[in-house]
Amino acid sequence: MKNNINVYEIRVKVFLLQEIPLNFLQSSITDFIDSAMGEEEAFLNLHEANCFKGYSLSLFYPVEKDKLYKKEGIYTITIRTVDIKLARFFSETLYNHNTPYMKGLTAENRVLPKKTIGEIYSLTSTIVKTENGYWKNVMSLKEYERRLFENAVKKYNQFTESKIDEDFQLYTNIEFLNKKPVCVQYKGIKLLGDKINLKVADNPRAQELAYFLLGAGLCEMNSRGFGFCNYRWI
Repeated sequence: MKNNINVYEIRVKVFLLQEIPLNFLQSSITDFIDSAMGEEEAFLNLHEANCFKGYSLSLFYPVEKDKLYKKEGIYTITIRTVDIKLARFFSETLYNHNTPYMKGLTAENRVLPKKTIGEIYSLTSTIVKTENGYWKNVMSLKEYERRLFENAVKKYNQFTESKIDEDFQLYTNIEFLNKKPVCVQYKGIKLLGDKINLKVADNPRAQELAYFLLGAGLCEMNSRGFGFCNYRWI
């Protein structure tokens, strides 16, 4: 069992070789990361495996208000992971990696400090997939919360090679920050998700799992740019 969890944060500056509309931003960023992983067999196998990947990623910073990311502009992608091998790979590879849309410039890394977390909130949409589309059409809030909790625990168990006692409260309140579903175009498909805020419970298991989720991401499709979270300490 892996007891000592660290969340590694890599901030990659990229130079745009072409302009990228917001609708294509998420797929362009994941293509940049995926193509780098594809150059090494171990990481290609991880990319292709049907498992939790152990990392999550942001969109570009700064945000363009006109939703068009500019050719020759410089932007930052933040990647977080709980896997030290992935952290090293991203740090050592992405600053010198190119795609037709962007060129890596620099990569800075750090370990997120372990402090008491008051809340975590998603900066990119959280996705809970169903066979019938957006979750609010087919399940209750209670079921949604069960799926969110189970997803978090499964990721944690896979990474730590353990099975934790699930009898604890992860958060004391959930708030949806969007009034209507957030629509994201990804690989030609429209996905509906939500921006959420969780008030993290003040117990050791909740604090450890919330810290873990800052690296692994909330809900599903984290390596595709969904469920990337920020945090507020107490």
